[in-house]
Amino acid sequence: MNLPLIIDQDFKKVDFTKNELEKAEYDNCSFIDCDFSDSYLTTISFIECEFIDCNLSNVKVKNTTFKDAVFTECKLLGVSFTDCNPFLLSFSFNRSNLNFSSFYKCNLKNTHFDTCLLENIDFSEANLSQAIFLECNLNQSVFNNSNLQKADFRTSYNFFINPELNSLKQAKFSKEGALNLLKSYNLDIE
Repeated sequence: MNLPLIIDQDFKKVDFTKNELEKAEYDNCSFIDCDFSDSYLTTISFIECEFIDCNLSNVKVKNTTFKDAVFTECKLLGVSFTDCNPFLLSFSFNRSNLNFSSFYKCNLKNTHFDTCLLENIDFSEANLSQAIFLECNLNQSVFNNSNLQKADFRTSYNFFINPELNSLKQAKFSKEGALNLLKSYNLDIE
């Protein structure tokens, strides 16, 4: 399916819940203060696009392409990134809320999460090698058979990662954060 190509466009304060975003390949476009909540973004491509102060909660992203997409101060509640097109999947998140989303089996190598709310996220079987979690709240997020090699958790908090169920080689933790790795052993540490 050949999609129309839309290049270098700015979309500001558009309510895509009323008028669906055109199925196209968006290249180097900006979406500012737009509402996509509960929208279908299926089969749309976002190449080097940025989303600023947008609501993307509960969007459907089946076969959606995100390549070098940047989300800043966005609301992305309950998004199943698992359904995205895995080819060249890459994005970064800054000061965004991704609570209740899923990255199950996603390749997130080198992904940056900067000052994000990441509560109740499913990171099971995801490749998070060399990912950076900068000042993120990971309360109730699930890491199960996840590749966390060289991932950086030094400034993040409220995470529970079982070292026996995840690959942690050369992962970085603060001294306080490293204690979270011992929770699965039910130790009394004072």
